[in-house]
Amino acid sequence: MQNGMKQDSATHARPHESMNGVSSATTGLGGVATAALTTTTAVAPPNTAEVSNEPSVRERCTLLGIPWHDKVPPSDAAAAELLAPEIAVRLGAVPVSREGNRLVVAMLDPLDTAAVDEIGAVTGRVIRRIGLDAPAFRELMRDRYGTTAARMAESLASDGGLAAVSDSEHNLDAIEADDVHRMAEQPTLINLVNLILLEAVQGRASDVHIEPFESELRVKYRIDGVLVSQPQPPKHLQAALIGRVKIMAGMNIAERYIPQDGHITLRFEGRKVDIRVSTVPTLYGESVVMRILDKSSLPLDLVSLGMSDSHRAIVDRMIEKPHGLVLVTGPTGSGKTTTLYASLSKLYDPRKKIITIEDPVEYELNGINQIPVNAKRGLSFATGLRAILRQDPDIVFVGEIRDAETVDIAIRSALTGHLIFSTLHTNDAISSVGRLVDMGAEPYLVASVLEGLLAQRLGRRICALCREERRITEEVEARLTPDERVRFGGRQSVGRGCEKCNGSGFRGRLGFYEVVRVSTALRGAIAQNRPVHELKSLLDSDFVTMREDGMRKALAGVTTIEEVLRATQDVDDFADAFTKQGAHAHDGKAGESRGKKGT
Repeated sequence: MQNGMKQDSATHARPHESMNGVSSATTGLGGVATAALTTTTAVAPPNTAEVSNEPSVRERCTLLGIPWHDKVPPSDAAAAELLAPEIAVRLGAVPVSREGNRLVVAMLDPLDTAAVDEIGAVTGRVIRRIGLDAPAFRELMRDRYGTTAARMAESLASDGGLAAVSDSEHNLDAIEADDVHRMAEQPTLINLVNLILLEAVQGRASDVHIEPFESELRVKYRIDGVLVSQPQPPKHLQAALIGRVKIMAGMNIAERYIPQDGHITLRFEGRKVDIRVSTVPTLYGESVVMRILDKSSLPLDLVSLGMSDSHRAIVDRMIEKPHGLVLVTGPTGSGKTTTLYASLSKLYDPRKKIITIEDPVEYELNGINQIPVNAKRGLSFATGLRAILRQDPDIVFVGEIRDAETVDIAIRSALTGHLIFSTLHTNDAISSVGRLVDMGAEPYLVASVLEGLLAQRLGRRICALCREERRITEEVEARLTPDERVRFGGRQSVGRGCEKCNGSGFRGRLGFYEVVRVSTALRGAIAQNRPVHELKSLLDSDFVTMREDGMRKALAGVTTIEEVLRATQDVDDFADAFTKQGAHAHDGKAGESRGKKGT
Protein backbone atom coordinates (compact mmCIF):
# COMPACT_ATOMS: atom_id res chain seq x y z
CA MET A 1 0.00 0.00 0.00
CA GLN A 2 2.84 2.34 0.84
CA ASN A 3 4.52 1.69 -2.51
CA GLY A 4 1.23 2.35 -4.26
CA MET A 5 0.90 5.69 -2.51
CA LYS A 6 4.43 6.67 -3.47
CA GLN A 7 3.75 5.80 -7.10
CA ASP A 8 0.45 7.70 -7.03
CA SER A 9 2.07 10.81 -5.56
CA ALA A 10 4.82 10.73 -8.16
CA THR A 11 2.42 10.20 -11.05
CA HIS A 12 0.15 13.11 -10.19
CA ALA A 13 2.70 15.51 -8.73
CA ARG A 14 2.37 19.13 -9.77
CA PRO A 15 4.74 22.05 -9.30
CA HIS A 16 3.05 23.38 -6.17
CA GLU A 17 2.82 20.02 -4.42
CA SER A 18 6.47 19.90 -3.42
CA MET A 19 5.87 22.70 -0.91
CA ASN A 20 2.75 21.17 0.60
CA GLY A 21 3.96 17.99 2.19
CA VAL A 22 4.48 17.54 5.90
CA SER A 23 8.25 17.17 5.89
CA SER A 24 9.87 15.66 8.96
CA ALA A 25 13.16 16.59 10.59
CA THR A 26 14.36 12.98 10.69
CA THR A 27 17.78 13.74 9.29
CA GLY A 28 19.43 10.68 10.75
CA LEU A 29 16.87 8.11 9.59
CA GLY A 30 17.81 7.68 5.94
CA GLY A 31 15.02 6.02 4.00
CA VAL A 32 12.50 6.59 6.79
CA ALA A 33 12.56 10.33 6.19
CA THR A 34 12.01 9.79 2.46
CA ALA A 35 9.08 7.48 3.09
CA ALA A 36 7.55 9.93 5.53
CA LEU A 37 7.88 12.81 3.11
CA THR A 38 6.37 10.84 0.23
CA THR A 39 3.36 9.58 2.10
CA THR A 40 2.65 12.86 3.82
CA THR A 41 2.48 14.63 0.47
CA ALA A 42 -0.67 12.63 -0.17
CA VAL A 43 -2.59 14.17 2.70
CA ALA A 44 -1.20 17.66 3.22
CA PRO A 45 -3.48 20.56 2.20
CA PRO A 46 -2.59 22.24 -1.07
CA ASN A 47 -0.71 25.49 -1.06
CA THR A 48 -3.77 27.71 -1.20
CA ALA A 49 -1.72 30.88 -1.00
CA GLU A 50 0.24 29.97 -4.11
CA VAL A 51 -2.78 28.99 -6.22
CA SER A 52 -5.84 31.03 -5.34
CA ASN A 53 -4.10 34.28 -4.57
CA GLU A 54 -2.73 34.57 -8.10
CA PRO A 55 -5.07 36.88 -10.05
CA SER A 56 -3.94 35.27 -13.32
CA VAL A 57 -5.60 31.96 -12.42
CA ARG A 58 -8.96 33.62 -11.84
CA GLU A 59 -8.61 35.79 -14.94
CA ARG A 60 -7.78 32.82 -17.14
CA CYS A 61 -10.74 30.88 -15.72
CA THR A 62 -13.02 33.81 -16.56
CA LEU A 63 -11.67 33.91 -20.14
CA LEU A 64 -12.31 30.18 -20.50
CA GLY A 65 -15.86 30.48 -19.14
CA ILE A 66 -15.13 28.58 -15.90
CA PRO A 67 -17.30 30.02 -13.06
CA TRP A 68 -15.50 31.44 -10.02
CA HIS A 69 -16.99 31.82 -6.53
CA ASP A 70 -15.90 34.05 -3.63
CA LYS A 71 -18.16 32.28 -1.14
CA VAL A 72 -18.96 28.65 -0.41
CA PRO A 73 -21.47 27.39 -3.00
CA PRO A 74 -24.41 25.15 -2.03
CA SER A 75 -23.08 21.62 -1.68
CA ASP A 76 -24.39 18.08 -1.47
CA ALA A 77 -22.96 15.68 1.11
CA ALA A 78 -23.64 12.69 -1.16
CA ALA A 79 -21.57 14.30 -3.94
CA ALA A 80 -18.63 14.90 -1.58
CA GLU A 81 -18.66 11.22 -0.58
CA LEU A 82 -17.76 10.26 -4.15
CA LEU A 83 -14.21 11.51 -3.50
CA ALA A 84 -12.16 10.21 -0.58
CA PRO A 85 -10.95 12.91 1.88
CA GLU A 86 -7.26 12.21 1.30
CA ILE A 87 -7.69 12.57 -2.48
CA ALA A 88 -9.78 15.73 -2.07
CA VAL A 89 -7.13 17.31 0.17
CA ARG A 90 -4.28 16.30 -2.13
CA LEU A 91 -5.93 17.57 -5.31
CA GLY A 92 -7.50 20.68 -3.79
CA ALA A 93 -10.97 19.69 -5.01
CA VAL A 94 -14.37 19.03 -3.40
CA PRO A 95 -17.42 17.68 -5.30
CA VAL A 96 -20.39 19.95 -4.56
CA SER A 97 -23.29 18.58 -6.65
CA ARG A 98 -24.39 16.09 -9.33
CA GLU A 99 -26.07 16.96 -12.62
CA GLY A 100 -27.01 13.63 -14.14
CA ASN A 101 -23.73 11.99 -15.10
CA ARG A 102 -21.84 15.22 -14.50
CA LEU A 103 -20.11 16.00 -11.21
CA VAL A 104 -19.63 19.65 -10.27
CA VAL A 105 -16.29 20.03 -8.48
CA ALA A 106 -15.06 23.16 -6.62
CA MET A 107 -11.32 23.54 -7.13
CA LEU A 108 -8.54 25.83 -6.00
CA ASP A 109 -6.97 25.53 -9.45
CA PRO A 110 -9.58 24.60 -12.08
CA LEU A 111 -6.84 24.73 -14.75
CA ASP A 112 -5.12 21.69 -13.22
CA THR A 113 -6.11 19.20 -15.90
CA ALA A 114 -4.20 16.32 -14.25
CA ALA A 115 -6.34 16.70 -11.13
CA VAL A 116 -9.52 16.88 -13.22
CA ASP A 117 -8.56 13.68 -15.07
CA GLU A 118 -7.86 11.87 -11.80
CA ILE A 119 -11.19 12.91 -10.27
CA GLY A 120 -13.00 11.76 -13.40
CA ALA A 121 -11.22 8.40 -13.30
CA VAL A 122 -11.93 7.88 -9.59
CA THR A 123 -15.61 8.89 -9.71
CA GLY A 124 -16.43 7.61 -13.21
CA ARG A 125 -18.20 10.85 -14.10
CA VAL A 126 -17.77 13.83 -16.40
CA ILE A 127 -16.32 16.72 -14.41
CA ARG A 128 -17.58 20.30 -14.51
CA ARG A 129 -15.14 22.66 -12.83
CA ILE A 130 -15.79 25.77 -10.74
CA GLY A 131 -13.12 27.95 -9.08
CA LEU A 132 -13.20 28.84 -5.40
CA ASP A 133 -11.22 31.35 -3.31
CA ALA A 134 -8.87 29.84 -0.70
CA PRO A 135 -10.80 30.89 2.47
CA ALA A 136 -14.09 29.61 1.04
CA PHE A 137 -12.40 26.38 -0.08
CA ARG A 138 -11.06 25.72 3.43
CA GLU A 139 -14.52 26.27 4.89
CA LEU A 140 -16.05 23.90 2.32
CA MET A 141 -13.39 21.28 3.08
CA ARG A 142 -14.17 21.43 6.80
CA ASP A 143 -17.93 21.29 6.22
CA ARG A 144 -17.78 18.29 3.92
CA TYR A 145 -14.98 16.19 5.39
CA GLY A 146 -15.10 17.31 9.03
CA THR A 147 -12.67 16.02 11.63
CA THR A 148 -10.72 13.71 9.42
CA ALA A 149 -8.27 12.69 12.19
CA ALA A 150 -11.12 11.43 14.36
CA ARG A 151 -12.64 9.55 11.42
CA MET A 152 -9.30 8.00 10.55
CA ALA A 153 -8.72 6.88 14.17
CA GLU A 154 -12.16 5.25 14.17
CA SER A 155 -11.46 3.43 10.94
CA LEU A 156 -8.11 2.20 12.25
CA ALA A 157 -9.84 0.92 15.37
CA SER A 158 -12.50 -0.88 13.39
CA ASP A 159 -9.96 -2.36 10.96
CA GLY A 160 -7.89 -3.69 13.83
CA GLY A 161 -4.99 -3.81 11.43
CA LEU A 162 -2.35 -2.36 13.73
CA ALA A 163 -1.19 -4.78 16.39
CA ALA A 164 -4.52 -5.01 18.20
CA VAL A 165 -4.17 -5.85 21.88
CA SER A 166 -6.88 -7.08 24.23
CA ASP A 167 -8.69 -4.41 26.26
CA SER A 168 -7.67 -6.08 29.51
CA GLU A 169 -3.94 -5.76 28.90
CA HIS A 170 -1.73 -3.30 27.07
CA ASN A 171 1.76 -4.69 27.56
CA LEU A 172 3.93 -1.98 26.02
CA ASP A 173 7.14 -3.59 27.26
CA ALA A 174 6.42 -6.64 25.10
CA ILE A 175 6.44 -4.58 21.90
CA GLU A 176 9.87 -4.62 20.30
CA ALA A 177 11.44 -1.52 18.74
CA ASP A 178 11.35 -3.18 15.29
CA ASP A 179 7.60 -3.75 15.68
CA VAL A 180 7.07 -0.10 16.65
CA HIS A 181 9.09 1.01 13.62
CA ARG A 182 7.11 -1.26 11.30
CA MET A 183 3.73 -0.12 12.67
CA ALA A 184 4.76 3.55 12.63
CA GLU A 185 5.60 3.30 8.91
CA GLN A 186 2.13 2.10 7.86
CA PRO A 187 0.60 4.76 5.59
CA THR A 188 -2.68 4.93 7.48
CA LEU A 189 -0.93 5.65 10.76
CA ILE A 190 1.37 8.22 9.12
CA ASN A 191 -1.73 9.98 7.81
CA LEU A 192 -3.35 9.89 11.27
CA VAL A 193 -0.38 11.61 12.94
CA ASN A 194 -0.15 14.16 10.12
CA LEU A 195 -3.84 14.97 10.42
CA ILE A 196 -3.63 15.37 14.20
CA LEU A 197 -0.90 17.95 13.68
CA LEU A 198 -2.64 19.72 10.78
CA GLU A 199 -5.92 19.98 12.68
CA ALA A 200 -4.04 21.40 15.66
CA VAL A 201 -2.50 24.09 13.43
CA GLN A 202 -5.89 24.84 11.84
CA GLY A 203 -7.48 25.06 15.29
CA ARG A 204 -4.89 27.63 16.49
CA ALA A 205 -3.55 25.20 19.11
CA SER A 206 -0.28 26.08 20.83
CA ASP A 207 0.37 22.55 22.09
CA VAL A 208 -0.68 18.97 21.35
CA HIS A 209 -0.73 16.57 24.31
CA ILE A 210 -0.77 12.77 23.90
CA GLU A 211 -1.37 11.23 27.33
CA PRO A 212 -1.32 7.47 28.02
CA PHE A 213 -3.45 5.98 30.79
CA GLU A 214 -4.22 2.43 31.86
CA SER A 215 -7.07 1.78 29.44
CA GLU A 216 -7.14 4.84 27.18
CA LEU A 217 -5.01 7.21 25.14
CA ARG A 218 -6.01 10.87 25.32
CA VAL A 219 -5.25 13.63 22.80
CA LYS A 220 -5.68 17.26 23.84
CA TYR A 221 -5.07 20.60 22.13
CA ARG A 222 -4.19 23.70 24.13
CA ILE A 223 -6.22 26.48 22.54
CA ASP A 224 -6.08 30.02 23.97
CA GLY A 225 -4.29 28.65 27.05
CA VAL A 226 -6.90 25.99 27.87
CA LEU A 227 -6.64 22.24 27.18
CA VAL A 228 -9.45 20.91 24.97
CA SER A 229 -9.98 17.14 24.72
CA GLN A 230 -10.14 15.57 21.26
CA PRO A 231 -11.61 12.22 20.14
CA GLN A 232 -9.52 9.45 21.65
CA PRO A 233 -7.48 7.15 19.38
CA PRO A 234 -7.73 3.42 20.22
CA LYS A 235 -5.43 2.37 23.06
CA HIS A 236 -3.83 -0.35 20.93
CA LEU A 237 -2.43 2.35 18.61
CA GLN A 238 -0.43 3.93 21.46
CA ALA A 239 2.97 2.39 20.69
CA ALA A 240 2.69 2.96 16.95
CA LEU A 241 1.33 6.51 17.23
CA ILE A 242 3.97 7.68 19.71
CA GLY A 243 6.64 5.81 17.74
CA ARG A 244 5.59 7.70 14.61
CA VAL A 245 5.91 11.06 16.39
CA LYS A 246 9.37 10.09 17.66
CA ILE A 247 10.48 9.07 14.16
CA MET A 248 9.32 12.41 12.76
CA ALA A 249 11.14 14.24 15.57
CA GLY A 250 14.41 12.34 15.06
CA MET A 251 14.25 10.61 18.45
CA ASN A 252 15.43 7.16 19.50
CA ILE A 253 12.30 5.01 19.33
CA ALA A 254 13.98 2.14 21.17
CA GLU A 255 14.50 4.31 24.28
CA ARG A 256 11.26 4.56 26.23
CA TYR A 257 12.46 5.09 29.81
CA ILE A 258 14.22 8.48 29.73
CA PRO A 259 12.94 11.91 28.63
CA GLN A 260 13.77 12.95 25.06
CA ASP A 261 13.51 16.16 23.03
CA GLY A 262 13.13 16.51 19.29
CA HIS A 263 12.03 18.82 16.52
CA ILE A 264 9.66 18.54 13.55
CA THR A 265 9.37 20.96 10.64
CA LEU A 266 6.30 20.80 8.43
CA ARG A 267 4.69 22.93 5.75
CA PHE A 268 1.08 23.97 6.11
CA GLU A 269 -0.70 26.04 3.44
CA GLY A 270 2.63 27.22 2.09
CA ARG A 271 4.14 28.35 5.39
CA LYS A 272 6.71 26.70 7.64
CA VAL A 273 5.57 25.48 11.05
CA ASP A 274 8.12 24.33 13.66
CA ILE A 275 7.14 21.83 16.34
CA ARG A 276 9.15 21.15 19.51
CA VAL A 277 8.58 17.62 20.79
CA SER A 278 9.12 16.42 24.36
CA THR A 279 8.56 12.91 25.75
CA VAL A 280 8.65 11.69 29.34
CA PRO A 281 8.09 8.14 30.64
CA THR A 282 4.95 7.60 32.74
CA LEU A 283 3.33 4.57 34.39
CA TYR A 284 1.49 3.60 31.20
CA GLY A 285 3.92 4.67 28.49
CA GLU A 286 5.46 7.86 27.17
CA SER A 287 3.62 11.15 27.46
CA VAL A 288 4.21 13.40 24.44
CA VAL A 289 3.82 17.17 24.26
CA MET A 290 4.31 19.01 20.97
CA ARG A 291 4.71 22.80 21.10
CA ILE A 292 3.53 24.34 17.81
CA LEU A 293 5.52 27.40 16.77
CA ASP A 294 3.52 28.94 13.94
CA LYS A 295 5.05 32.31 13.11
CA SER A 296 2.06 33.32 10.97
CA SER A 297 -0.14 33.29 14.10
CA LEU A 298 2.37 35.34 16.12
CA PRO A 299 1.27 38.98 16.53
CA LEU A 300 4.47 40.99 16.28
CA ASP A 301 3.04 44.36 17.24
CA LEU A 302 2.01 45.66 20.64
CA VAL A 303 -1.47 46.67 19.41
CA SER A 304 -2.37 43.08 18.49
CA LEU A 305 -1.10 41.95 21.90
CA GLY A 306 -3.74 44.14 23.53
CA MET A 307 -1.49 46.86 24.98
CA SER A 308 -3.27 50.15 25.64
CA ASP A 309 -2.20 53.41 24.00
CA SER A 310 -0.81 54.83 27.26
CA HIS A 311 1.24 51.70 27.97
CA ARG A 312 2.54 51.59 24.38
CA ALA A 313 3.72 55.19 24.64
CA ILE A 314 5.73 54.37 27.80
CA VAL A 315 7.17 51.16 26.29
CA ASP A 316 8.15 52.98 23.09
CA ARG A 317 10.12 55.51 25.11
CA MET A 318 11.83 52.73 27.10
CA ILE A 319 12.94 50.66 24.12
CA GLU A 320 14.20 53.69 22.17
CA LYS A 321 16.85 54.43 24.82
CA PRO A 322 20.41 54.15 23.42
CA HIS A 323 21.50 51.93 26.32
CA GLY A 324 20.24 50.45 29.56
CA LEU A 325 18.30 47.42 30.84
CA VAL A 326 14.62 46.72 30.14
CA LEU A 327 13.00 43.74 31.91
CA VAL A 328 9.75 41.90 31.19
CA THR A 329 8.48 39.76 34.06
CA GLY A 330 5.83 37.12 34.59
CA PRO A 331 5.39 33.35 34.98
CA THR A 332 6.06 30.80 32.25
CA GLY A 333 3.53 31.09 29.43
CA SER A 334 2.57 34.70 30.14
CA GLY A 335 3.76 35.98 26.75
CA LYS A 336 7.02 37.67 27.83
CA THR A 337 9.02 36.47 24.81
CA THR A 338 6.26 37.50 22.39
CA THR A 339 6.22 41.02 23.84
CA LEU A 340 10.00 41.31 23.47
CA TYR A 341 9.83 39.91 19.91
CA ALA A 342 7.31 42.64 19.10
CA SER A 343 9.66 45.23 20.60
CA LEU A 344 12.64 43.92 18.62
CA SER A 345 10.59 43.93 15.41
CA LYS A 346 9.66 47.56 16.06
CA LEU A 347 13.32 48.45 16.66
CA TYR A 348 14.68 46.54 13.66
CA ASP A 349 16.84 48.68 11.42
CA PRO A 350 19.50 47.38 9.01
CA ARG A 351 21.87 49.95 10.49
CA LYS A 352 21.67 48.26 13.90
CA LYS A 353 23.16 44.95 15.00
CA ILE A 354 20.60 42.95 17.03
CA ILE A 355 21.57 39.63 18.62
CA THR A 356 19.49 37.32 20.82
CA ILE A 357 20.39 34.31 22.95
CA GLU A 358 17.40 32.12 23.80
CA ASP A 359 16.53 28.74 25.30
CA PRO A 360 15.22 27.69 22.86
CA VAL A 361 14.79 30.01 19.86
CA GLU A 362 11.00 29.97 19.56
CA TYR A 363 10.51 31.99 16.38
CA GLU A 364 12.90 33.09 13.66
CA LEU A 365 13.04 36.87 13.24
CA ASN A 366 14.19 38.31 9.91
CA GLY A 367 17.40 40.32 10.05
CA ILE A 368 18.17 39.38 13.67
CA ASN A 369 20.97 37.01 14.73
CA GLN A 370 19.50 34.41 17.11
CA ILE A 371 21.65 32.06 19.21
CA PRO A 372 20.16 28.92 20.83
CA VAL A 373 21.46 27.96 24.28
CA ASN A 374 23.21 24.58 24.21
CA ALA A 375 24.03 23.47 27.76
CA LYS A 376 25.47 20.12 26.62
CA ARG A 377 28.16 21.97 24.66
CA GLY A 378 28.78 24.56 27.33
CA LEU A 379 26.82 27.41 25.74
CA SER A 380 24.84 28.98 28.58
CA PHE A 381 23.23 32.42 28.79
CA ALA A 382 26.33 33.77 30.55
CA THR A 383 28.91 32.35 28.11
CA GLY A 384 26.76 33.29 25.13
CA LEU A 385 26.25 36.85 26.38
CA ARG A 386 29.99 37.21 26.94
CA ALA A 387 30.63 36.14 23.33
CA ILE A 388 27.86 38.40 21.99
CA LEU A 389 29.62 41.46 23.39
CA ARG A 390 32.56 40.71 21.08
CA GLN A 391 30.17 40.81 18.09
CA ASP A 392 29.75 44.61 18.27
CA PRO A 393 25.98 44.55 18.98
CA ASP A 394 23.71 47.56 19.46
CA ILE A 395 20.79 45.66 21.01
CA VAL A 396 20.93 42.36 22.88
CA PHE A 397 18.03 40.14 23.95
CA VAL A 398 18.87 37.62 26.71
CA GLY A 399 16.10 35.02 26.93
CA GLU A 400 16.17 34.85 30.73
CA ILE A 401 18.31 36.07 33.61
CA ARG A 402 18.76 32.97 35.76
CA ASP A 403 21.93 33.37 37.80
CA ALA A 404 24.43 35.83 39.30
CA GLU A 405 26.86 35.51 36.39
CA THR A 406 24.25 36.44 33.78
CA VAL A 407 23.04 39.36 35.93
CA ASP A 408 26.57 40.69 36.29
CA ILE A 409 27.35 40.50 32.55
CA ALA A 410 23.96 41.99 31.57
CA ILE A 411 24.40 44.96 33.90
CA ARG A 412 27.97 45.62 32.80
CA SER A 413 26.86 45.36 29.15
CA ALA A 414 24.21 48.00 29.76
CA LEU A 415 26.78 50.20 31.50
CA THR A 416 29.10 50.02 28.48
CA GLY A 417 26.56 51.37 26.02
CA HIS A 418 24.35 48.43 24.99
CA LEU A 419 20.57 48.20 25.16
CA ILE A 420 19.74 44.91 26.92
CA PHE A 421 16.31 43.22 26.95
CA SER A 422 15.63 40.25 29.20
CA THR A 423 13.00 38.41 31.25
CA LEU A 424 12.58 37.43 34.90
CA HIS A 425 10.14 35.26 36.82
CA THR A 426 8.54 37.63 39.34
CA ASN A 427 4.93 38.28 40.31
CA ASP A 428 4.86 41.98 39.50
CA ALA A 429 7.07 44.57 37.84
CA ILE A 430 8.66 46.34 40.82
CA SER A 431 9.62 43.05 42.53
CA SER A 432 12.18 42.39 39.81
CA VAL A 433 14.46 44.98 41.45
CA GLY A 434 14.68 42.85 44.58
CA ARG A 435 15.19 39.72 42.49
CA LEU A 436 18.24 41.24 40.76
CA VAL A 437 19.72 42.24 44.14
CA ASP A 438 19.00 38.75 45.53
CA MET A 439 20.99 37.28 42.63
CA GLY A 440 24.03 39.32 43.61
CA ALA A 441 23.67 42.60 41.71
CA GLU A 442 24.75 45.75 43.53
CA PRO A 443 21.74 48.07 44.11
CA TYR A 444 23.63 51.14 42.86
CA LEU A 445 24.47 49.33 39.59
CA VAL A 446 20.84 48.22 39.15
CA ALA A 447 19.74 51.83 39.67
CA SER A 448 22.28 53.05 37.11
CA VAL A 449 21.20 50.78 34.22
CA LEU A 450 17.50 50.05 34.78
CA GLU A 451 15.30 51.97 32.32
CA GLY A 452 11.95 50.23 32.58
CA LEU A 453 10.00 47.25 33.94
CA LEU A 454 6.99 45.54 32.43
CA ALA A 455 4.93 42.75 34.01
CA GLN A 456 2.18 40.86 32.21
CA ARG A 457 -0.35 38.05 32.24
CA LEU A 458 -2.49 36.57 29.44
CA GLY A 459 -6.27 36.30 29.34
CA ARG A 460 -8.72 35.10 26.71
CA ARG A 461 -10.52 37.45 24.32
CA ILE A 462 -14.29 37.31 24.02
CA CYS A 463 -15.35 35.98 20.62
CA ALA A 464 -16.49 39.01 18.59
CA LEU A 465 -19.16 37.00 16.75
CA CYS A 466 -21.11 35.86 19.82
CA ARG A 467 -20.47 38.65 22.35
CA GLU A 468 -23.46 39.60 24.49
CA GLU A 469 -24.18 41.30 27.82
CA ARG A 470 -25.18 39.35 30.93
CA ARG A 471 -25.59 39.96 34.65
CA ILE A 472 -22.52 39.43 36.79
CA THR A 473 -22.93 36.40 39.07
CA GLU A 474 -22.93 36.90 42.85
CA GLU A 475 -19.75 34.84 43.18
CA VAL A 476 -17.84 37.09 40.78
CA GLU A 477 -19.33 40.30 42.18
CA ALA A 478 -18.14 39.34 45.67
CA ARG A 479 -14.54 39.39 44.41
CA LEU A 480 -14.82 42.94 43.04
CA THR A 481 -13.88 46.08 44.96
CA PRO A 482 -16.70 48.57 45.74
CA ASP A 483 -15.37 50.90 43.04
CA GLU A 484 -15.31 48.09 40.46
CA ARG A 485 -18.91 47.10 41.29
CA VAL A 486 -20.03 50.67 40.62
CA ARG A 487 -18.14 50.83 37.32
CA PHE A 488 -19.61 47.60 35.97
CA GLY A 489 -23.15 48.28 37.20
CA GLY A 490 -23.94 44.59 37.63
CA ARG A 491 -23.39 43.66 33.95
CA GLN A 492 -20.50 42.52 31.77
CA SER A 493 -19.80 41.24 28.25
CA VAL A 494 -19.39 37.48 27.73
CA GLY A 495 -19.22 35.10 24.79
CA ARG A 496 -22.34 33.03 24.18
CA GLY A 497 -20.42 30.37 22.26
CA CYS A 498 -20.63 29.78 18.51
CA GLU A 499 -19.17 27.62 15.75
CA LYS A 500 -16.29 30.05 15.17
CA CYS A 501 -15.05 29.76 18.77
CA ASN A 502 -15.98 26.05 19.14
CA GLY A 503 -18.63 26.96 21.70
CA SER A 504 -16.11 28.37 24.19
CA GLY A 505 -17.12 32.03 23.91
CA PHE A 506 -13.45 32.99 23.51
CA ARG A 507 -11.20 33.38 20.50
CA GLY A 508 -7.61 34.54 20.87
CA ARG A 509 -5.77 36.06 23.82
CA LEU A 510 -4.60 39.46 25.01
CA GLY A 511 -2.25 40.79 27.67
CA PHE A 512 -2.87 42.52 30.99
CA TYR A 513 0.09 44.81 31.68
CA GLU A 514 1.71 47.05 34.25
CA VAL A 515 4.60 49.28 33.18
CA VAL A 516 7.06 50.99 35.52
CA ARG A 517 9.07 54.01 34.39
CA VAL A 518 12.26 54.46 36.42
CA SER A 519 11.99 58.07 37.60
CA THR A 520 14.73 60.00 39.40
CA ALA A 521 13.11 59.41 42.81
CA LEU A 522 12.66 55.70 42.13
CA ARG A 523 16.25 55.39 40.88
CA GLY A 524 17.51 56.92 44.13
CA ALA A 525 15.44 54.53 46.25
CA ILE A 526 16.71 51.54 44.27
CA ALA A 527 20.31 52.66 44.81
CA GLN A 528 19.61 52.79 48.57
CA ASN A 529 18.15 49.25 48.43
CA ARG A 530 14.77 50.37 49.83
CA PRO A 531 12.11 47.64 50.37
CA VAL A 532 9.44 46.90 47.77
CA HIS A 533 6.57 48.67 49.55
CA GLU A 534 8.62 51.90 49.63
CA LEU A 535 9.48 51.56 45.93
CA LYS A 536 5.77 51.18 45.15
CA SER A 537 5.01 54.44 46.91
CA LEU A 538 7.37 56.21 44.47
CA LEU A 539 5.69 54.98 41.28
CA ASP A 540 4.23 57.56 38.89
CA SER A 541 0.74 58.85 39.65
CA ASP A 542 -0.54 57.39 36.34
CA PHE A 543 0.78 53.89 37.15
CA VAL A 544 -1.84 51.21 36.31
CA THR A 545 -1.72 47.77 37.91
CA MET A 546 -2.30 44.59 35.91
CA ARG A 547 -5.68 44.07 37.56
CA GLU A 548 -6.80 47.61 36.72
CA ASP A 549 -5.57 47.21 33.13
CA GLY A 550 -7.57 43.99 32.86
CA MET A 551 -10.69 45.54 34.40
CA ARG A 552 -10.56 48.39 31.87
CA LYS A 553 -10.48 45.79 29.09
CA ALA A 554 -13.40 43.93 30.67
CA LEU A 555 -15.35 47.21 30.81
CA ALA A 556 -14.59 47.69 27.11
CA GLY A 557 -16.07 44.26 26.36
CA VAL A 558 -12.79 42.72 25.20
CA THR A 559 -12.49 40.12 27.97
CA THR A 560 -14.43 38.96 31.03
CA ILE A 561 -14.05 39.75 34.72
CA GLU A 562 -13.43 36.04 35.40
CA GLU A 563 -10.45 36.04 33.02
CA VAL A 564 -8.96 39.11 34.72
CA LEU A 565 -9.38 37.64 38.20
CA ARG A 566 -7.95 34.29 37.11
CA ALA A 567 -4.90 35.84 35.46
CA THR A 568 -4.05 38.43 38.14
CA GLN A 569 -5.01 36.58 41.34
CA ASP A 570 -1.41 35.77 42.30
CA VAL A 571 -0.41 39.41 41.79
CA ASP A 572 -3.17 40.64 44.11
CA ASP A 573 -2.23 38.13 46.83
CA PHE A 574 1.44 39.09 46.51
CA ALA A 575 0.65 42.81 46.72
CA ASP A 576 -1.55 42.30 49.80
CA ALA A 577 1.21 40.34 51.53
CA PHE A 578 3.79 43.06 50.86
CA THR A 579 1.40 45.80 51.97
CA LYS A 580 0.88 44.04 55.29
CA GLN A 581 4.61 43.42 55.62
CA GLY A 582 5.33 47.09 54.98
CA ALA A 583 2.68 48.16 57.52
CA HIS A 584 4.17 45.88 60.18
CA ALA A 585 7.64 47.24 59.46
CA HIS A 586 6.34 50.80 59.75
CA ASP A 587 4.58 50.02 63.06
CA GLY A 588 7.77 48.43 64.38
CA LYS A 589 9.83 51.50 63.54
CA ALA A 590 7.20 53.79 65.07
CA GLY A 591 7.15 51.76 68.28
CA GLU A 592 10.94 51.83 68.44
CA SER A 593 10.88 55.59 67.98
CA ARG A 594 8.30 56.03 70.73
CA GLY A 595 10.39 53.86 73.02
CA LYS A 596 13.44 56.04 72.46
CA LYS A 597 11.43 59.18 73.19
CA GLY A 598 10.06 57.68 76.38
CA THR A 599 13.53 56.92 77.66
